[in-house]
Amino acid sequence: MTTADPDPYRLLDLALEVVAAAGATARAMQPGVGGVSTKSTPTDVVTAADRAVERQVVAALRAARPDDRVLGEEYGASGAAGAGVEWVLDPIDGTVNYLYGLPNYAVSLAARCGGEAVLGVVHDPVGGRWWTAVRGGGAYAGDRRLTGSPATEPDRALIGTGFAYAAGTRARQAAVLRAVLPRVRDIRRLGSAATDLCLAAEGALDGYYEAGLAPWDLAAGGLVAAEAGLLVTGLHGDPPGRAMVLAAPPALHGPLHDLVASATAAADAEAARDAEPARRGAEPAEPGAGAAQRGAGPASGRR
Repeated sequence: MTTADPDPYRLLDLALEVVAAAGATARAMQPGVGGVSTKSTPTDVVTAADRAVERQVVAALRAARPDDRVLGEEYGASGAAGAGVEWVLDPIDGTVNYLYGLPNYAVSLAARCGGEAVLGVVHDPVGGRWWTAVRGGGAYAGDRRLTGSPATEPDRALIGTGFAYAAGTRARQAAVLRAVLPRVRDIRRLGSAATDLCLAAEGALDGYYEAGLAPWDLAAGGLVAAEAGLLVTGLHGDPPGRAMVLAAPPALHGPLHDLVASATAAADAEAARDAEPARRGAEPAEPGAGAAQRGAGPASGRR
């Protein structure tokens, strides 16, 4: 295999080898993991294991394919911007679970060519589960081909979701959840977007939605879901991205989309109304406005 070779099945072989080693490292480091710090907010944690696993994966990819670009959650992008292959890595998707000793976390690795994911690998080191996909070649859990859920109606659908780190975004997500929850069979928040997308691909979840995902959250699991036959979109015809990711089988996608879109619009309107008094209070008063307003009360009372 040459470094310029974009054959996705050769890339898949490399990804499986690299991710297996990364998963072993993550699992070995979980008991008593240290080096904990925060990033964007106190809820956005990173551990020494996140960093160690990312360094390990990047080193392995560099050794095998030195001309490729790598985009990782912890250290950002490295390599030439115009590289033929870009790897997108989340070393531990589900870091809060990992930190608290919970089993639901994953190593997620995708390869993109021309900005499009051509393969995805998601590995659950604790459960020993593997999900893989090659564009045009289907999605698999181990050797089992995935075809998603037969669900067609939200009120009979188990839906996965997740929450962002910023308090304001979480408040809007809670408002969306309040509207969605009474209209579906139930909601699951498992703590790993990559795993959620793969569970939707295999039908363990009927569908999934979440706002605020980064490329490394979406790249591998999103391809697995799409290759299982799910529609993976944003809202109102937009592509999936930070604004929204919604994944569901075609028969369920339309009604679930409409439900989430309506709930999102209502939550955004509520957030705008809540912000309006604070915005008005922050506006500087016009010169003399205070005196005029103070005089307005008695004058109006004399009318």
